[in-house]
Amino acid sequence: QVQLVESGGGLVQPGGSLRLSCAASGSASSINAMNWYRQAPGKQRELVAGITRDGSTNYADSVKGRFTISRDNAKNTMYLTMNSLKPEDTAVYRCNAVAHIAPFDHDYWGQGTQVTVSS
Repeated sequence: QVQLVESGGGLVQPGGSLRLSCAASGSASSINAMNWYRQAPGKQRELVAGITRDGSTNYADSVKGRFTISRDNAKNTMYLTMNSLKPEDTAVYRCNAVAHIAPFDHDYWGQGTQVTVSS
């Protein structure tokens, strides 16, 4: 089992910055990839960024050049650094982990943290 705890959400002005954290515990050594998703009211859930165990990253086109995903494997913690925030970035952000616990892959989710970008 894997438990995910998110933190760092809040209210920021357009153009501001924020860093989200996701701490994994339990069978964290089984995690092969971690991702950040977001969902705004009335919109589909969107994959924002992902990072694999070997450090490969990917980003949604809407956040490329503004957001950076990173991880500290020793701390089992993933981060999303968000710069140049826009009102359209407002959403609930959720941490996701994909873990291989034989013989299956399993998805785990954090509780979500609200990010609001507004004047």
